[in-house]
This record gives sequence, structure tokens and C-alpha cells, in this order.
Amino acid sequence: MPLNFAKTKDGRVSDRKQNLPQLYRFCFLMLGDSRNAQEVFNTTLREAAVRAAQGELPREPFWLFREARWRCLEASKTDLQPESLEIEEHDIAPQAASQIKQLEPAQLAIWISAAPDPQRTALALFYLDEFDYLEILDIAELKLSTLSRCLSQGRRQLQAWLDAKHYGAPNV
Repeated sequence: MPLNFAKTKDGRVSDRKQNLPQLYRFCFLMLGDSRNAQEVFNTTLREAAVRAAQGELPREPFWLFREARWRCLEASKTDLQPESLEIEEHDIAPQAASQIKQLEPAQLAIWISAAPDPQRTALALFYLDEFDYLEILDIAELKLSTLSRCLSQGRRQLQAWLDAKHYGAPNV
């Protein structure tokens, strides 16, 4: 169900659509918990409805995702935080896409939600497979070099986790 909340400079509704299922999936990937994701999603939409009623909708595309991002980051501050540690990295395997497709959505969400931000935001937007790199840069408010580092490191770390999951942990 697309929602047209982005407006052009002259106040008309933009052709860019805010995709509500993708917005919820983004919240879920950011938080790793369906209850918290639903809460942030609903709060974001309520705020959008209030702003729409007052005629105060932002004109930039993807503002709903940006708003949801900040709400997700705020909500995750009150949750238990993962310990900071070095995570093993592997080269991205040719079968990575099929390995990821075999994951339950909650598995990927829990893995992504444990990443520090801005890596968490970059990975969530990347794995939604809804945005191009310029759109990810815009929503995540990142520089190209930071986005590149976050995605490459995150994807190599995910590959190490997938390898351990599918092939067992290496003997130490």
C-alpha cells in the first residue's frame, strides 16, 4: 500500500511513493523485534497523519524513512546494547544471496539490529533491496565513503556469520 506523503516545492504530491510495508520492514530490521518495530512504525504514521492534517509535510522524498530511522535509534537506546567486539569477516561468497534467502526474516533482523549505527541503517536499507545507493546516502545521511565502508564491512561480517551457520564454527 503506497502512501504519497512527499510533496514537491509547489505543494503537489510527488510521484515518489512511501511504501508502508517497506517502512515496517525497515523498522523491523533496525530493531530486530516485531513489537518494537510495530510501535515505531505506528508512531511514525500517527505523526505523519498529524503533520498532513496541519499541512506541514516535508517536501523531501523518503522523509518517512528518515523519521522512522531516528525513532528506531531512539527506541534502541533503551534496549540492551550488544558488547563491542571484533567480528570476523569473510569474502562475500557467490552463494551469499541464496544463503540470505534461506534465513528467516527475524534472523536477518536480529543480526542487522545488533550492528552499530550508521552500519545498522546502511545494512537495513541495503537489504530492503528497495533503494539505490544515492537514496541510501540520502536517507541515512551518510557520505559515500562511510556508506561504502559500512556496507562492505557489514556484508563481510554477515558472510562470516552465514558461513559459521551453514558450515559450522571453525575449530580453534
